[in-house]
Amino acid sequence: MANVQYYDVILKPIVTEKSMAAMGEKKYTFLVHTEANKTMIKEAVEKMFEGTKVKSVNTMNLDGKTKRRGMTFGKTAKTKKAIVTLTEDSKDIEIFEGL
Repeated sequence: MANVQYYDVILKPIVTEKSMAAMGEKKYTFLVHTEANKTMIKEAVEKMFEGTKVKSVNTMNLDGKTKRRGMTFGKTAKTKKAIVTLTEDSKDIEIFEGL
């Protein structure tokens, strides 16, 4: 496994209609490093966003889509998604406040 630091774990937030609705239940969705595990994701969220306490982390491995250009076939990169649930007494994550 590569030496992944906590600031390399979370790549970007996923902003969709479904993920925005889940934020009312303190569930936040992120695109994460493909080699990151649940404990690494929990540690990264708690370090990057002050005052947050993670209750649970659910992860999903997504295979790359098959794309075609002319007669040539290829695949896009694999990705990993994480849904982070915060505790009731935890502070909200500020990057989603203006959305």
